[in-house]
Amino acid sequence: MALRFIGTTSENGDCPTLYEDTETGDIVVQGDRLTDPGHLAQLRDVKDSETFVVIPRELLTRFAPREPQP
Repeated sequence: MALRFIGTTSENGDCPTLYEDTETGDIVVQGDRLTDPGHLAQLRDVKDSETFVVIPRELLTRFAPREPQP
């Protein structure tokens, strides 16, 4: 797997950060782990291999693909 840095909203090089797997096009997300028991209890169909991270909306909207302008 080769990762391509997409972007971050962090000022000091920490998380949150987005990467793209250059082979599959999948997105890899780096962020703070979700640990609140109340929030974790609301998640559905969780596999043992999964973890959850909190991503600020600004990160996703800043780097979301935009439709080309005509």
